[in-house]
Amino acid sequence: MSICKYILPLILGFFLDLLLGDPYSLPHPVRLIGKLIAFLERKVRLIFKEHLKVGGVILALFVATLSFLIPYAILKISYMNIIIGILIEGIMCYYLIAAKCLKTESMKVHDAVKSGDIEESRKAVSMIVGRDTKQLNITGIIKAAVETVAENTSDGVIAPLFFIMLGGAPLGFLYKAVNTMDSMIGYKDEKYREIGYFSAKLDDVLNYIPSRISALLMISACPVFRYNTSNAYRIWRRDRRKHASPNSAQTESVCAGALDIQLAGDAFYFGKLHKKPYIGDKIREVENDDIIRANKLMYASSVFMLIIALLFKAALYFL
Repeated sequence: MSICKYILPLILGFFLDLLLGDPYSLPHPVRLIGKLIAFLERKVRLIFKEHLKVGGVILALFVATLSFLIPYAILKISYMNIIIGILIEGIMCYYLIAAKCLKTESMKVHDAVKSGDIEESRKAVSMIVGRDTKQLNITGIIKAAVETVAENTSDGVIAPLFFIMLGGAPLGFLYKAVNTMDSMIGYKDEKYREIGYFSAKLDDVLNYIPSRISALLMISACPVFRYNTSNAYRIWRRDRRKHASPNSAQTESVCAGALDIQLAGDAFYFGKLHKKPYIGDKIREVENDDIIRANKLMYASSVFMLIIALLFKAALYFL
């Protein structure tokens, strides 16, 4: 079996994302997964009124299984011709990697802040964060964008590359389905606490290793841009657990340390104030270009992970 089947789909997907980003005008598999989740949530709430936690488990397992089996079946047929198979899996990988989209959406925040329009800045950042943005000042808006880039370096780029490395596009889609469920129903408020409990925990499990790999890759990328490598490592060691999620502060702490800034702190969600610890030290004030710096870390880390994934796949072929 040609080594091309192992490495070319990942290379193709990575560079398609690098060049094109998310195809907003075309049907997107992850958006279809989102529609499936929303449909099943309504059904589960009707059928499992008194046992929403059980219904949430069934929902999560069904969506994750389907998200794996459909691309697996498509690729099984596609690889009857290796060229068609590589192209189809490459396109699947492209849909799974979100580096360009993350940069594009965060830079909309940067540009809005640069223009001085605080309402437009709040609107731009509301598209990429889950918190309430109506009360954010400029510093809060920038911090929210930087935190999102840092966290999604793992969720949106490194973790998909990690699961594609282990199990190709089908395993990548399984991960993406779980991550999408977490973002849609994995909240701790009264509405989602039970139905989204299993999805949130499953997302924590799947992201446990990738988030830590992401943190180490971000630290390794600091010297490329002459960021504060030693402080990135120090803050990561100190603050990597300062989050309700066991994974989110991994990359946020590295980013805060690398840029010599302080992130996190109290935030509003669904109109309710949530007390959150600070991450990092305020060696300097947050500034708009920190969004650009966070994106640089994201891209360098992504390239490092791509190299690791390709070496891993090549090693599997030759073993």
